[in-house]
Amino acid sequence: MDDDRIPTELWVRAHIRRSYGEGIPAVLVRKGAPMGGTVLVKINQRDLGCRVLTQVRDAQGRAGWMAALGGGLVPEADADAYIARTVARDPDVWVVEVEDRTGRNPFEGKEIR
Repeated sequence: MDDDRIPTELWVRAHIRRSYGEGIPAVLVRKGAPMGGTVLVKINQRDLGCRVLTQVRDAQGRAGWMAALGGGLVPEADADAYIARTVARDPDVWVVEVEDRTGRNPFEGKEIR
């Protein structure tokens, strides 16, 4: 890694642990590249549907999130199909599933609309 960012694996695992401390269940669904894989977060709002967020970086290297699938709630099968297509294109991607009825994302960074 050329910059000061911590490895993706450590970053993801720390956030999952912290999310449990905040009462937000999160599960690592798929491991990607340990040092620098992109992160997808599937936020499962149960019977309301799911949202999928893709990790992005701004020009200064700060982490943020871009909503996939139009940014709204979609059926879980649609979210899973999107994730499967993304993994097929990029085998280094990490996938974390969060279950939170209110739709909270336990990872830092603004959502880009």
